[in-house]
Amino acid sequence: MQLKKKTGPPAPKPAKRRKSAVAQRTSAAPRAGRVKAASPRAPRATRLPVAPRDASKDTNKDTKPTIRRLRAELARAQARIGELQASADTDFLLDIPNRRGFERELRRSIAYIKRYSAKGALIVLDVDRLKPVNDAFGHAAGDRVLKAIVAVLLRHVRASDVIGRLGGDEFALLLWNLSETDAHAKAAALEQAIDRLTFMFAGRTVTAGASAGVAILGPHAEAGRALEEADSAMYTRKAQRRHEA
Repeated sequence: MQLKKKTGPPAPKPAKRRKSAVAQRTSAAPRAGRVKAASPRAPRATRLPVAPRDASKDTNKDTKPTIRRLRAELARAQARIGELQASADTDFLLDIPNRRGFERELRRSIAYIKRYSAKGALIVLDVDRLKPVNDAFGHAAGDRVLKAIVAVLLRHVRASDVIGRLGGDEFALLLWNLSETDAHAKAAALEQAIDRLTFMFAGRTVTAGASAGVAILGPHAEAGRALEEADSAMYTRKAQRRHEA
């Protein structure tokens, strides 16, 4: 006789033991020696680089008109400076060097004479009877006399010579390559040419005159001393002419 097994609820299965966190990490890590093949990806579209904008072109467009304007302004300023320098050395009435301009030319010429053993002469000339003309007929009449005298001087010198107005009615001439004899002869010729000038003011005939003194420029000349020497000779000649009159 077989005994029947008792039926009943099934026995509960033993619970699975949970792996520790360390074990989980260990099992999740890939096994050594096995490399997971990367899945192929579709190639990305190549993006061409965009050339940067050249800002210098725009800058050049903006600066070129400014540069042209500044250059034009600089040219005008330089021309104005030249005019002012020329006027500072020029007598505004007679358009010849004033004392400053003439002394500059005299110093330059003496330096040349010393360097190259050249020679020259300095003549200082003073106009006679100009003050009575100014007093009787006004300064416009005196200016006319001075302009006529400068015209005479220009006719009697060369282009390389220099005529300057030292002040008032006194002039100076720088003459190249003249011996002492030739320089005194030139001074006498200038006196005679000016003595022949005549003017008509207010119905009256007026004559001018001039007295000239000479200094020779050689290798030992100095500008200041040469002017003093010629000026002293001029006053001696002026006194002599008064006695001759």
